[in-house]
Amino acid sequence: MSASNPLQLTRRNLLKLGGMVMVSSVAAAGLVAESTGTAPAVAGAFPIPPIDRVSSFIAIGADGSVTAYHGHVDLGTGIRTSLAQLVADELDVEFERITMVLGHTGRTPNQGPTIASNTIQVDAIPMRKAAAQVRQLLLGLAAEKLQQPVSALTTSKGAVVAKGGRRIGYGELAQGQDLNIALDKEVPLRTGGFNYIGKSVQRVDIPAKVLGALAYVHDVRVPGMLHGRVVRPPYGGADASAPLGSSLISVNEQSVAHLPGIVKVVVQGDFVGIVAEREEQAIAAMRQLEVKWKDWAGVPDLSLNAMHDTLVKHEKTDRMLREDAGIDEAFSGAKKVIEADYVWPYHLHASIGPSCAVAEVSASQIQVWTGSQNPHDVRKDIATLTGMAADQINVTRLEASGCYGRNCADDVASDAVLLSQAVGRPVRVQLMREQEAAWEPKGTGQLIRVRGGLDENHAVLGYELKTCYPSNDAAALALILTGKVPNKPKVLQMGDRTAIPQYEYPKMRVVSQDAAPIVRASWMRGVSALPNVFAHECWIDECAYLAGEDPLAYRLRYLKDPRAVALTHAAHKQAGWQDGPAHRNPAPADQRLVKGRGFAYARYYHSKFPGYGAAWATWICDVTVDRETGVIKVDKVFVAHDCGEMVNPAGVRHQVHGNIIQSTSRVLKEYVTFDSKGVTSLDWGGYPILRFDELPEIDVQLVERPGEDPMGAGESASVPSAAAVSNAVFDATGVRLREVPFTPARVLAALKAKAADAAPADKAQN
Repeated sequence: MSASNPLQLTRRNLLKLGGMVMVSSVAAAGLVAESTGTAPAVAGAFPIPPIDRVSSFIAIGADGSVTAYHGHVDLGTGIRTSLAQLVADELDVEFERITMVLGHTGRTPNQGPTIASNTIQVDAIPMRKAAAQVRQLLLGLAAEKLQQPVSALTTSKGAVVAKGGRRIGYGELAQGQDLNIALDKEVPLRTGGFNYIGKSVQRVDIPAKVLGALAYVHDVRVPGMLHGRVVRPPYGGADASAPLGSSLISVNEQSVAHLPGIVKVVVQGDFVGIVAEREEQAIAAMRQLEVKWKDWAGVPDLSLNAMHDTLVKHEKTDRMLREDAGIDEAFSGAKKVIEADYVWPYHLHASIGPSCAVAEVSASQIQVWTGSQNPHDVRKDIATLTGMAADQINVTRLEASGCYGRNCADDVASDAVLLSQAVGRPVRVQLMREQEAAWEPKGTGQLIRVRGGLDENHAVLGYELKTCYPSNDAAALALILTGKVPNKPKVLQMGDRTAIPQYEYPKMRVVSQDAAPIVRASWMRGVSALPNVFAHECWIDECAYLAGEDPLAYRLRYLKDPRAVALTHAAHKQAGWQDGPAHRNPAPADQRLVKGRGFAYARYYHSKFPGYGAAWATWICDVTVDRETGVIKVDKVFVAHDCGEMVNPAGVRHQVHGNIIQSTSRVLKEYVTFDSKGVTSLDWGGYPILRFDELPEIDVQLVERPGEDPMGAGESASVPSAAAVSNAVFDATGVRLREVPFTPARVLAALKAKAADAAPADKAQN
């Protein structure tokens, strides 16, 4: 059976049980002819793009079991549970009868990578409509069988119920059927009386994890499996500037010939790997194999102190996102111009376990087990790598150690395929910690330059932002190393996420300065939106201070989105915000510990520009700054969050908590270090993250909006983080931090500079 035709494969398996199949939209392989059309637009948002491929399909077996197939994967966000809740309520079956199949290339449609908080936002309505139409179809089948009108029938817990109480189970109605219908986009949805939607249903993935059952790709074992390790070039994390694909000089296989268990040393172009009977044997051989590589000029200075200048000098191409007529006149008429540069460092995804994959390659087919967020894209990569047709390749996605972006999961899948192909047996490959840290596509460094003009009353006349986010899609390393894909710089337009502020300033100019990567970089949680909002929200906070106004009140001058306004008021009440300008009560100069409170707001706009909005979120955070050591402690974070109708409120709350913890760690501590040859943050000692004893107290307010379209919640709560912390530090100390992370050294330097600036004024007064 062709692996590229998941619908046929699924139908055949179910028909063995006497089952029925229903398809929800246009199939990628052209199996169905009708589209769902455009998903409903949200007030104040750009429209969600048309859904022009399968959003899901749903099958019912003769035993009444329900299987729903979806091309996205569960990254620990709980979508396996949430999607099942949607199907259960619209189909009117018990939740326990639903099985979700996610991200399996032989059984699910290709819906692209699981990114941008898209799964629930884009696919909740189509999934519900698919289930609703299956329910209508079952009612029609029951009406024929009972010779009663559909209007006389209802459904309940997986059965059609006739007047008088006669019940016919869905499995009985499905038995022997072979039905494949296109979605009727006008099918009505249930409007209330839900058993599961809006309820905190326990996640279905947790029991196996708690009990140590097979849950992760790292646990996969198959008969006859060997173990592999790879040897990377000595240009850790380099991109197209390094001679990847043409850098290998020699490999001395005799250097490991004395080691036990070695099956084969595999060399293809610059790809070097070892296959052994046991894992420790492969590791020993990887460590001892003598390999010579070409020299390389190295990367420019990416240290924290040099990042700003390096990004300023980096080659860029301006792409205008918005330019209002009269913007230059607004600046020329301004009484005060505020200019500020904001700098974001390189970040690791820092997955707790290095990436792993298992591959089994034969002459006619390839089976891969992976933790990738992009299983269908991995299949394309493997087709390019091996020359096999996509329908000969099946990728089974299992959970991994998490990344929220792109770690090395895609890379190691290709590594495993090459090694398995070379030895003709299944091979498991797990990267070493230092390989994962060096080569994972980083969350990229970013430079944001803001210029704004104010009138005599400190009202905004004009706002200009230029943002540079040097990144690409980080092609699988094996493709580059083997020469299957040319090693050329590639520019991806990813710096424009939430680049346009959500404040209605009179005149604006917003420019994305697109640039090729400096080191291997791709997307990470919040993408460019988090740094862009860092700039937006710090700049407007500075304006509010100059105007002598409360930071929230000043923002509300320009914030017109009614849901954003409502959320700001809700946050004000939630945190007990005390009105007044920031830093209005400076602490005495000899007070070591000083406290402050900061606010920031954002709605995460993502996907190809102009994109569309996910959830709304505000941060109010309380910090303590130690003016002697420079250490910032985030004491408490209040987040108000509006993601429309919540399918699973507990799942949303967990996502908000995760966003708060991860982004706090990124803002206070995290940055990748480099030398001229590449990444040097190769272990936890070189890349510290927030410890348990440093976690802030968290207070989350989830705004209830039943009946509204669900919005993506996977990233939005991280986006205001850096600005909120920076604004709180200003409230505490009177210094502005514009470069992340806010390390003790940077805090002390800012405090010292502030004291130096104040000294001449003190002398003049004396």
